[in-house]
Amino acid sequence: MRKSERTINWAAITQGNIALTMTSANQSHPTTARQDLPTEPVIRSEMLGYIEFFEDYATEIEAAFELSTPDPHLKMAMHLIRQHLEAKPVTATSLVAAAGVPYATAKRRLDEMMASGLVERRPRTATGKSFSLHPAARLIENWASYCSRLRRLVERTFGAGVQTTEDRDYYFGGSYINSHIIQPPQVLAEPLKLAGGLRILVHADPTFMVMGSLKRQFEQVIGGDIHQRAFSIDRLHAETLRNAERRVSRYDMIAVDLPWIGEFAQKNVLLPLDEVVDINSFDPSDFHTAGWRAAHYGGRPYGIPSQTTPELFFYRRDLFAEAGLEAPQTTDEVLHAAKQMHDPQHGRYGIAWNAARGTALGHTFIMTCGDFGQPIFNLNKIAGGFDADNLDGEALRPTIDTDAGRDVAEYLLALMQFSPPDILSMSWYERIRPYASGSVAMAYGYTLLAPYFELDPASPANGNTGYLPHPAGPGAAPIAPVGGYVLGIPANLPPERRAAAAKALAVFTSAEAQKLYVQNGSRTVPRYSVGADPEVRRLSPLFEAVDKMSWRDELQFWPRPPVPQISTVIQICGEEFHDMLRGLIPPKQALAQAQNRVDKIMKQAGTLT
Repeated sequence: MRKSERTINWAAITQGNIALTMTSANQSHPTTARQDLPTEPVIRSEMLGYIEFFEDYATEIEAAFELSTPDPHLKMAMHLIRQHLEAKPVTATSLVAAAGVPYATAKRRLDEMMASGLVERRPRTATGKSFSLHPAARLIENWASYCSRLRRLVERTFGAGVQTTEDRDYYFGGSYINSHIIQPPQVLAEPLKLAGGLRILVHADPTFMVMGSLKRQFEQVIGGDIHQRAFSIDRLHAETLRNAERRVSRYDMIAVDLPWIGEFAQKNVLLPLDEVVDINSFDPSDFHTAGWRAAHYGGRPYGIPSQTTPELFFYRRDLFAEAGLEAPQTTDEVLHAAKQMHDPQHGRYGIAWNAARGTALGHTFIMTCGDFGQPIFNLNKIAGGFDADNLDGEALRPTIDTDAGRDVAEYLLALMQFSPPDILSMSWYERIRPYASGSVAMAYGYTLLAPYFELDPASPANGNTGYLPHPAGPGAAPIAPVGGYVLGIPANLPPERRAAAAKALAVFTSAEAQKLYVQNGSRTVPRYSVGADPEVRRLSPLFEAVDKMSWRDELQFWPRPPVPQISTVIQICGEEFHDMLRGLIPPKQALAQAQNRVDKIMKQAGTLT
């Protein structure tokens, strides 16, 4: 954001020196949030904007009044917050220099701030003789609250002429509504003791790429180096299994796709987290229920949700309005709308989806089975869906060659008529790019891919996208199959690194970190508190839509149950039904062959007789 966009637009302030008031920041102020804000981090930019204002204001005061003296408390607080937000280290020497008063005076004022708990000191060496200084959580909260109160004071003093009603809906004093504003991540009191730094293996998707771009800031938070490797989904799965065969893990944390949990738990790839950390310290109730449950296997947690990204149905609201169509709620309505929107002669196609051979199409098949009210295995029916927690006995019998399976196959064949010509090579990103460019009117897509059009002002889908759960097949209810990743700890991580890895896990999955990811472009929110944060909600209507789906119990993870053999099952479905879509085999043969191959796999695993 440019400085001119960030600078506070106040007509005048006529008071003298401004002292930093050390009081609590836990206040709420209801209002209506603006919807047209930039996608750059709002809290960070607003804080920096206030700092710039006060620096300029102090210069004007000192020039106007010869007897005016600097406020060392305020100057040191602003310097500390600025450096923290910009991920730059602060030493006692540099902080004292920023006070603008003689050394002895500045040193006394710094000691006062440290004694009051506003400044934290973190050792940089084993002896503790060298250390860095950081703003305590209380100082950052106080700064936000101070700026909020000051803005309201100025508006009350100078009236509505200071700014427009629209501007007053902006951050400080305006957009708190009834939810808590989550502050930026705080540095750990003690740096992590990890020889060689923190090593993370992740998926090469937009959310984890955001984490990579924030590397410097998180290095300051944990007090050490971070080394991140990113792979495509199939390579990530393979590398994780290879790592488990090593005597010592190369990674301290690993990103795990939700359906892999069962396989990795059974193969001792992941460490049960309740062995190294108090799970309640992660505040389980703050996580979307489906995402939290999917991180468990056999009743034990094997990861903490890092991104909960349901697959939704994206559609162009503007195009639907022009055509006089309602948002599709059923698969029949999807086909009707796709036919209406399909206009190849003018470069527009009805719908895009995962149809590439293997993993991509395999996911489409099993999740579409869920849309038609049937899981891929014979899971027990429970209130709100199916039981994906208790996976044994008859619950592990594959259910592919069924009436619902036939309906799914026919639905996919029907979609082919209104899809782009390269649909059979489309996977995760390929299906979203044409939607973002405007050549496709509808698309199935994970929320993590929404930045492709939400953050692109040139995209015709920007601001024109509606978000729905998957439209349902006959007799079924709409669901949004939950995808995403948890961060787990490898079982072969040396014991001496486990405690530090658990602390890093808490940092990277915290509400503060999750909000930072969103502010920098992510569109996955595993925590209710982050989705409810007014600053997050203002960035995209997607968050409110997902929250509503969660409360309606539409977020479900049973379509991709954590059966240990699920990766192979997905691959088989992706091969057989790709041949069907290519016209090589009829639906009946594809269903029978997929059923027989999966039956064989399950029998070899000893789960079926």
